[in-house]
Amino acid sequence: MKRNYKILVLVLLLAFASCSFTTKTFEDPDKDKLLIQVITYVLQRGHFDPKEINDDFSAEVFADYLDQLDPLKRYFYKSDIEEFEAFKFQLDDQLKEYDISFFNLTHDRLVQRIEESKAIYKEVLDTPFDYSIDEEFNSDYENIGYVKNKKQMKERWRQQLKFSNLVNYDDLMSAQETSEEKKTLTEIEAEARAETLKSIDLYYNDYIDDLDRQDWFSMYINAIVEEFDPHTNYFAPEDKENFNQQMSGKLEGIGARLSKRMDNTKIVELISGGPAWRGNELEVGDIIMKVRQEDEEEPVNIVGMRLDDAIKLIKGPKGTTVILTVKKVDGTIEDISITRDVVEIEETYAKSSIVEKNNRRFGVINLPKFYVDFEDYKSRNAASDIKQEIERLKAEGMEGLVLDLRNNGGGSLPVVVDIAGMFIKEGPIVQVRATGEPKEVLKDKDKSIVWDGPLVIMVNELSASASEILAAAMQDYKRAIVIGSKQTYGKGTVQNFLDLNNMVRNNKNGDLGALKLTTQKFYRINGGSTQLEGVKSDVVVLDRYSFIDVGEKDQKNPLPWDKIDSVDYTFWDGYFD
Repeated sequence: MKRNYKILVLVLLLAFASCSFTTKTFEDPDKDKLLIQVITYVLQRGHFDPKEINDDFSAEVFADYLDQLDPLKRYFYKSDIEEFEAFKFQLDDQLKEYDISFFNLTHDRLVQRIEESKAIYKEVLDTPFDYSIDEEFNSDYENIGYVKNKKQMKERWRQQLKFSNLVNYDDLMSAQETSEEKKTLTEIEAEARAETLKSIDLYYNDYIDDLDRQDWFSMYINAIVEEFDPHTNYFAPEDKENFNQQMSGKLEGIGARLSKRMDNTKIVELISGGPAWRGNELEVGDIIMKVRQEDEEEPVNIVGMRLDDAIKLIKGPKGTTVILTVKKVDGTIEDISITRDVVEIEETYAKSSIVEKNNRRFGVINLPKFYVDFEDYKSRNAASDIKQEIERLKAEGMEGLVLDLRNNGGGSLPVVVDIAGMFIKEGPIVQVRATGEPKEVLKDKDKSIVWDGPLVIMVNELSASASEILAAAMQDYKRAIVIGSKQTYGKGTVQNFLDLNNMVRNNKNGDLGALKLTTQKFYRINGGSTQLEGVKSDVVVLDRYSFIDVGEKDQKNPLPWDKIDSVDYTFWDGYFD
């Protein structure tokens, strides 16, 4: 929907430029206030179904934000919440004034409480747990209250840690049964506590302590935007880059997946075919200590650095060189030079195989997502790969095709139209409607057919968005049999990815990130929406997701189901049941 994206940006820019307050606010050096201004403006004028920012909206944001900050209710005290509640019905007014005093208050208090919690959990785990006594532990965090004092806070931590420590205790007891070395219950209990302490230290060191103020502010922004619908999300600059990489299935760098362990940046996977894999010098388990660019004399020590910041130093454009000082698995230290390249993440891409059954050959294609390079649609994408896989399977003599869309959360709308067109001669694939605009019908105009034989589409509860468009179109045309869960996810909305930097002229506040904004709804060619209802399978085969709440109807603030007029289309004349 690139054309619609450009129109949206143009309309918002023109409207934004006409506002009298822009000059004054853009000169404000506070980036957070500028971000609030831009996002609230875009939401009100660009969202498919904008909400009124009033006291009710304020109360919802207030509750959701605090729940995200402290879901286990082991940081904030009741007195903190009572202090915060003075803002419960004021957040709408603060948003209109680009006031972030509520965020500043909660953030400063949270940082304080997190530091206090470190001393609490270490003190609790320094004392043996008594498993001989009967006591109740309430894990219904949503309905339990906040503690009133430090004594109650320590008790809450003690119960939570004792409960989680049971896993380590049970594992050690089970190992005792087959071990020649017998330990006392006291020794086992102490060892279990040591493992629990190690785990929670890792959690704090690798996650909590790695979050800076901007990370928490992104959480606050998302508490605001997600009140509009569950698929409108704010992406901080690094998250925006990660999203683009996931959608295109490729990135520029060394081709290694990294994680933080305590203060160290460790290699956990080498991507096949990438520069690090080809060089055969790095290994899984190696620790990167320093990073030096080819045009710099001094390396940067990344020990203790945030993982995101370390990755920024290691990644870089194709053809450039980075020198890594690495502590190898065997303890030796080496400098390894790697020339960066384009790395393709193969698990993103379509894969196929032939299955033989009763001397008949069936092709199976697994498509994880409808991927595309937003900067270059003509480069490798899901449609071009699917066509290539079908041609390969035909050459191997397939008699029927199974397209597996299970767990496929969607992707590019134009790619879906191209793929659907491979199975029909021509015709409409999906209808798209924006608020106050006439509907648009996206059609397959290519009369060629890549596969005209039997077609099965496999789905489950996590088949969403673009997956539902394809399954619905093939079902409406009677072109394919849909097999899987009772219904798919039920996401019938279209999002545009809006670079917020394009909204601000002469921005001197740094990268503002991006907003994934719900701007349209799509409808089946028979007129029905897939929103909430999803696509009903022709043959129901339950899987593990059938027994848990994972669909759109189970999310907060979903848009409603509705229906529009159908379009003219002709059933497939070679229908196989």
